[in-house]
Amino acid sequence: MPLLQVENLGVSFRSTPVVHDVSFTVDKARTLGIVGESGSGKSMSLLAATGLLGPGAVVNGRTLFDGTDLVTASPRHLRSIRGRDIGFVFQDPSSNLHPLVPIGRQIGEALTAHHRLDRKTVRRRVIELLDEVGIPRAQERLDDHPVHFSGGMRQRVMIAIALANNPQLVIADEPTTALDATVQASILALLRRLQQDHGMALVLVSHDLAVVSELADDVVVMRSGRVVESGPVDRVYNAPTHSYTVELLEPLAQPVAAPAGPRPERPELVRIENLTKGFRISRKEHRPVLWDIDLRIGEGEIVGLVGESGSGKSTLSRIVTGLDVADTGTVSFRGTSYVASGKRRPVVDPQVRRSIQMVFQDPYGSLNPRRKIAQILAAPFELSTDLPGPQIRRRVGELLESVGLPGDFADRYPVQLSGGQRQRVAIARALALDPALVVADEPVSALDKTTARQIVELLRSLRDERGTSLLFVSHDLGVVSALCDRVAVLHDGVIVEQGYTDEVFADPAHDYTRTLLGAVPGSTRKETVDA
Repeated sequence: MPLLQVENLGVSFRSTPVVHDVSFTVDKARTLGIVGESGSGKSMSLLAATGLLGPGAVVNGRTLFDGTDLVTASPRHLRSIRGRDIGFVFQDPSSNLHPLVPIGRQIGEALTAHHRLDRKTVRRRVIELLDEVGIPRAQERLDDHPVHFSGGMRQRVMIAIALANNPQLVIADEPTTALDATVQASILALLRRLQQDHGMALVLVSHDLAVVSELADDVVVMRSGRVVESGPVDRVYNAPTHSYTVELLEPLAQPVAAPAGPRPERPELVRIENLTKGFRISRKEHRPVLWDIDLRIGEGEIVGLVGESGSGKSTLSRIVTGLDVADTGTVSFRGTSYVASGKRRPVVDPQVRRSIQMVFQDPYGSLNPRRKIAQILAAPFELSTDLPGPQIRRRVGELLESVGLPGDFADRYPVQLSGGQRQRVAIARALALDPALVVADEPVSALDKTTARQIVELLRSLRDERGTSLLFVSHDLGVVSALCDRVAVLHDGVIVEQGYTDEVFADPAHDYTRTLLGAVPGSTRKETVDA
């Protein structure tokens, strides 16, 4: 008998169905992967199956967990099961960990919610859990707050909370989204080890079929609230029967072949020389972030910047855009230095400020939720030009068209747009003043593969049609391989390798570059299949 059996599950909001006739099973000690793009109903199905949807949802069908129907169970009974018999690891640990409560207490609450335990027993168990999920010096970190942990370490804390009561089933909803390749690989390896050690069942939700292939025994593919394909992961991965599964299996972007002839010499647009940056943690402690950075970006060139979380990628991006200042070194735009070293805030010439724009990682946080899209896109013109209102409105329409959005989106608010549509608006805003350089900081990391592919094609067309240069910051080496002319590999604040992308990825000279390439999800399985 399966541990979890979902039968003909349906979910509706205000008589509008969003999940249709979904069925799947999870056997004891096995891993089920559920994949699909954003809005496919993956998370909605699991929330409905475990009774976590609000009163506005109408749920039909059955969800049998160890013989108990969770759809018809009382709220009290559900509370006794969730957290004790079913553990949850959610997508964003920053949003699901309380920022003001020490992590030791947060893990302890998962224990005391279901058991009467004294303080010493709780403390001992919390330390055991932190050790098990790989938090170094666990006993010393109990009183630390989430802000003191990296993204990968916060996710390990979430896994510790999910495992606190030795559940029979753990549901991990996008546990590696927006994590870099090496951290993602470590989280997947941790989940695999814990699943084997505890003999628990695991449901892994992801929009990336390569991630699922690393762990899952079986896979369910969802689209538009329906299951379109299911079966053993090897069969689905190697012989998919549905066109949508084939689409999900396609690489996010195809690597660009090396040119047959000599590579074009591009005039220099931006040069970074001898740049160093650090942050003061306390009166006595100064933590270096960037060391002696040298990098150039040519006119109409796309340069990739790759590295793990905490390597200094975003700090370098902020310095290049004039949002931060270096301790030493210079950044020059067409031969003129525009960011001076020192402690003061950077003062950038208005013309340079217009010529260098930024697209931030989070399309949800970078747009003002209280302003319509028309107001957001009009702001650059209102601040930097003397254009009259009718011309600004026309330019707003042209910007929306340039990023593939309908003109009527101008009257919408960001909340009415999907993640990919919001990122297109952010790109349109960056293009408003026809910049020479756009710095894109992880612009596709939180997007599903279909949406991310569209954003990559959009960025490529900007270079081809407008001649816009790009500094493309990413931990996705597949996208960098396809999009970027040259790549710089950043490790612990130092550029350890740089060169033409095809040459660096085909024959990496540094061990760290080889580590990054080896950590790409699905690479091992792909090599096995090809062999």
